[in-house]
This record gives sequence, structure tokens and C-alpha cells, in this order.
Amino acid sequence: MKIVSAIINPLKLDAVRDALAEIGAKGATATEVKGYGHQKGHTEMYRGAVVDVKFNPKVKLEVAIEDALVDPVIEAISKVAKTGHIGAGKIFVTPLERVVRIRTDETGEAAL
Repeated sequence: MKIVSAIINPLKLDAVRDALAEIGAKGATATEVKGYGHQKGHTEMYRGAVVDVKFNPKVKLEVAIEDALVDPVIEAISKVAKTGHIGAGKIFVTPLERVVRIRTDETGEAAL
């Protein structure tokens, strides 16, 4: 089992969710986050003053999946979240040692 974490543009969240549902991902968790990478922030006008925004708003999407879905999930997220611009996001894959469904006490892939 793996956890796929994707940092994406907030405007792409619904489209990514739909793409994940189409390939059989059973659920996901989305968190509003702020960060920076190559973008290094930007400037905005706020009430007539220039404001330096050092962290850009993003969404962190986490999907717990069985190993067989890793590549399809990465492809779905990449295809839908891609903007062609700096700041489109990143995808991280990490091992998932154990899962327990609290309601039923199921463990492993059955708990996903």
C-alpha cells in the first residue's frame, strides 16, 4: 500500500477528484495549504498597496491506495492538474505500513 500526496492548484481539485474516482480510488483527503517552490511567491495590490505574497495557496491531496493503483493515480493527477506553468504542483509517493478502519476494525487493503 502507498500514500500518494499531491500538491496542486486549488482550481484543479474538483477535476482531480473526478479523475481519481474514474480509476477506482476509493477516497482522498484534501487540505488547504500554503507553500512556495520555483515560484518564490508573487506580489499583489491590496487597498492600493503592493503586498509581497511569499507563500502561494495550494491544496494537498492525499490518497491511500493499493500498490496496483500507484501508476494510474499518478497519471490521473498529472494529466488533470497540469497547467504548463510554474507552480502546477508535485506528487510524492510514500509507503503505507498499516491501515485500520476504525468502524469495523478491518486492516490492510480491506480498510482502504
